[in-house]
Amino acid sequence: MSEDVRDHIKLYYKVAAALLVLTVVTVGVSYINFAVPLAIVAALVIAATKGSLVASYFMHLIEERKGIYAALLLTAFFFLVLIFIPILGHTNTFGEYKTLPNANAPVAAEVEH
Repeated sequence: MSEDVRDHIKLYYKVAAALLVLTVVTVGVSYINFAVPLAIVAALVIAATKGSLVASYFMHLIEERKGIYAALLLTAFFFLVLIFIPILGHTNTFGEYKTLPNANAPVAAEVEH
């Protein structure tokens, strides 16, 4: 076996050990009583770290830097578009009192123009 293959195998063992440690950290963090927003942030940070390790080394994407950056920017752009579509759909109704149908809420008085 060549030295280059041995180096790759050592790297794979290191990444696998890091994934094992992060899995133990995930289980350990699940037993800590965090507030919900902090728990979500902790879970997302750990999951993103594990996912990036898998994608970078086991899927060999670490050599594809330009393509990864382009895909990341495109993903971030579409994420923002999907976040802002519902928000922009309600911008013309700010300040108006609306009730839901069949809700046990007082009906808004109609204003005559």
